[in-house]
Amino acid sequence: MKGFSRANLMYMRAFAEAWADEKIVQQAVGHLPWGHNLVLLSKLKTTELRLAYAQRAVENGWSRNVLNIQIEARLLEREGKGVSNFTERLPSPGSDLAQQALKDPYMLDFLSIGQEAGEREIEAALVQHISRFLLELGAGFAYVGRQVPIEVGGDDFFIDLLFYHLKLHCYVVIELKAGAFRPEHAGQLGFYLTAIDAQLKSKEDASTIGLLLCKTKNRIVAEYALRDSNRPIGIAEYQLVESLPRELQTNLPTIEQIESELGRYGGEGG
Repeated sequence: MKGFSRANLMYMRAFAEAWADEKIVQQAVGHLPWGHNLVLLSKLKTTELRLAYAQRAVENGWSRNVLNIQIEARLLEREGKGVSNFTERLPSPGSDLAQQALKDPYMLDFLSIGQEAGEREIEAALVQHISRFLLELGAGFAYVGRQVPIEVGGDDFFIDLLFYHLKLHCYVVIELKAGAFRPEHAGQLGFYLTAIDAQLKSKEDASTIGLLLCKTKNRIVAEYALRDSNRPIGIAEYQLVESLPRELQTNLPTIEQIESELGRYGGEGG
């Protein structure tokens, strides 16, 4: 054989050295295209992480670009890190799957808005980039709506973001807080979960799960807030980009832009 570039030969040697003691065909790396393996070799330093990301790429059918995005965002290193009461409030094995789906922090830097962004601005930007947000949330999430109205006792309430998880078979309510976590936030989210279970949940659905995304949190305060809650709630931080000059900040999308984006991705799951 001939015609190989110097770079390709070097990658082939690196590949052979990386998997010298492994049965490649039986590993996930043996089921990935060469381009994917180049990403694993160049972006990750340990065999454990390479195998973990390779397995996830095979399971979820990630393209080379998506694999690269997830490695750079340290997806696997952030999974299962949020504070929750899932173990106490959800039956196994659903509790394990829910905890694994909970990241901390959530990386929302793709929104291109500064750290000073408010809750409504973040919501609008997430809807504008719904396909990228679904990728960050992880496999199984399907978008339902933003500012979803619910009526309780004649009073109107609005849920920030509502999703459905196809693997957990339940609704997921996501509430955004532009500041630090406070104990009363968990009470408000628990109220929304009760309302969704009463008004939207079918008998085939599992209990609705809540995810509270806040700018910062005191982990001990969060654990105390969830200790006596009877609703399954997870709490995690989110990270935006650093503050941008005003002339470079992303403008809020118009209603027409949001409707256009939802028309393109409304039926897409993560």
